[in-house]
Amino acid sequence: MILNDYFNKYFSGKFISFWVILIIDTVTVYTSFVLAGILRFNFDISSNGLRNLAVDGLVVTGMYFLSFLFFRTHLGIIRYSSQLDLQKILAACFTALSFILGLALIMRQVVGIRGELYYSVSILIIQFLISLFLLSSGRFFVKWLYGVFINTDSKLKQRILIYGAGELGLMTKHSILNSKSGNFIIEGFIDDNPNLHGKVLEGIPIYQMEKVFKNGFIENRNIKQVIFSIPNLSAKKKKIVIDHCLDHNLVIKEVPPLNKWIHGELSTNQIKKVRVEDLLGREVILLDNSNVRPVLEQKTILVTGAAGSIGSEIARQIINYYPKTVIILDQSESDVYELENELNLKRRSTMELKYIIGDITNQQRMESIFKSFLPDIVFHAAAYKHVPLMESNPCEAIHTNVFGTKIVADLSIKYGVSKFVLVSTDKAINPTNVMGCTKRVAEMYINGIDSKSLKTQFVTTRFGNVLGSNGSVVNLFKNQIEKGGPITITHRDITRFFMTIPEACNLVLEAGAMGNGGEIFVFDMGESIKIYDLAKKMIRLSGLTEGKDIEIIEIGLRPGEKLFEELLANQENTIPTHHPKILKAQVFAGKNDILMHKLTKLKVEIDNYHNENAVTILKNLVPEYKSNNSEFSKLDTFLVKVV
Repeated sequence: MILNDYFNKYFSGKFISFWVILIIDTVTVYTSFVLAGILRFNFDISSNGLRNLAVDGLVVTGMYFLSFLFFRTHLGIIRYSSQLDLQKILAACFTALSFILGLALIMRQVVGIRGELYYSVSILIIQFLISLFLLSSGRFFVKWLYGVFINTDSKLKQRILIYGAGELGLMTKHSILNSKSGNFIIEGFIDDNPNLHGKVLEGIPIYQMEKVFKNGFIENRNIKQVIFSIPNLSAKKKKIVIDHCLDHNLVIKEVPPLNKWIHGELSTNQIKKVRVEDLLGREVILLDNSNVRPVLEQKTILVTGAAGSIGSEIARQIINYYPKTVIILDQSESDVYELENELNLKRRSTMELKYIIGDITNQQRMESIFKSFLPDIVFHAAAYKHVPLMESNPCEAIHTNVFGTKIVADLSIKYGVSKFVLVSTDKAINPTNVMGCTKRVAEMYINGIDSKSLKTQFVTTRFGNVLGSNGSVVNLFKNQIEKGGPITITHRDITRFFMTIPEACNLVLEAGAMGNGGEIFVFDMGESIKIYDLAKKMIRLSGLTEGKDIEIIEIGLRPGEKLFEELLANQENTIPTHHPKILKAQVFAGKNDILMHKLTKLKVEIDNYHNENAVTILKNLVPEYKSNNSEFSKLDTFLVKVV
């Protein structure tokens, strides 16, 4: 222990100069050459021969010296020597040997110099093997010595399991053990291949998952962390392993894909905690998008609400399909500015990006935009979407979500837009709040337009909550955890569908491309997730304990909120499309003249900010709209009839 403390105090923070390493390597090569000559002649060598051998060694050593400089073998930190360092030493020695053998051949065959010891092939090969052995073993002896005497207190080291005993797992092991911190012990590998169970990989045992998470294995060995290092692991399987890890309060991390490694090497700084998405156990929806490019290529495309979570991702994905012009429209100046800085770095030289500040409810402003740019395609993502806020401000919700959509749709017809894609929500189905109902009315207006007699094809897309979006419950929980809690949930039984932002926008583009007008496309969101369970997992994923480090508090349903979302209304059915994750809803299309009559009345009420009258008209437009936990619930207690 005293020796360990001495080494830690005086050597742990010090590193040998690379010039010193180069000199030591060079001396090692020279000594190897002399030793090789002595061995070659069975220690029977004259003083004159020894003198010649010493002189010849200078030339050989000089060649090795140049090779070391070229391959930069002296720049590695000895205590962190790895397989890559061995490869460099081997390459340097082999290159030097090849040049020397070539030189010897020239001297013997061309120049005609022949001497007793001039670059004997056997001596050169023996010297090569001795040098390679001494240079490699010397480095790993220093590495071993450092590991023995510095930071050797295993109680201070974190014990790790690596999930995946393949090539990637082995590379992960090397990266961890060669890290500068040196504060890790690889306790074992976990692998699903039964043929590997019970075997040993580079001295480290391989276990089956069932054994690891049972009979106190984790606790008895004081394991603190599991690192995923296996490609193509299914989301379902990954979720099972994560749940086991969370049950044992383990830190869970994962290795990034190979294409994201820095210069082809894995750094321990790249090993990050698993994402919240992995807690859901959803398989990522992948599309080849072969249908999308012909629709978007060399087109002028307008994206409304382009600075929001969905709109900005739509814009990001659109620029990959070689459009002619992309018009970024939003009323939020700061968000548009940030998106501009991002997209300008990704834009293609043949593409124009236009950033416009504007409000979709401003008829004149929108008219000027359509007239100036004549867009071919419109992705309409602009909307108010926060349920409790819109419950308190129904006229504003109607103004933007209904009449803003109407303005953009009408201008699309007027200026010959070929395709209009509305981004809707599952909250529009059997709505229990103002926001959801306004989106349903917007759907009704779009769906009611007779696309067959027009150039413009109107398509609607519906999906549920997206992870990481503005106002997402996941972001809320993250912020609450960072602040030490409490985490607030509205109800223990509340469930939601989730999808990642890139997935949702990818499906929007695909559905928009396949639509011919009048369709409402519904996305397969997988299984719904219980929000309370998600909160508990996020706490454990952060390394905290519920009830000890942080609390979960139930605050009750917010105005307009319902326990579970739906993807189809009661009277709707679906039919399949070419993609299994995109379904087409069979929706009853109402009479557009009746809708227009009621919208006229609705416009008068919102202009005068008559909230109850406006919501009353919404309930007439959407009979299935029943307010939940809202001041407007009283309007459902009697039959509403608007003439």
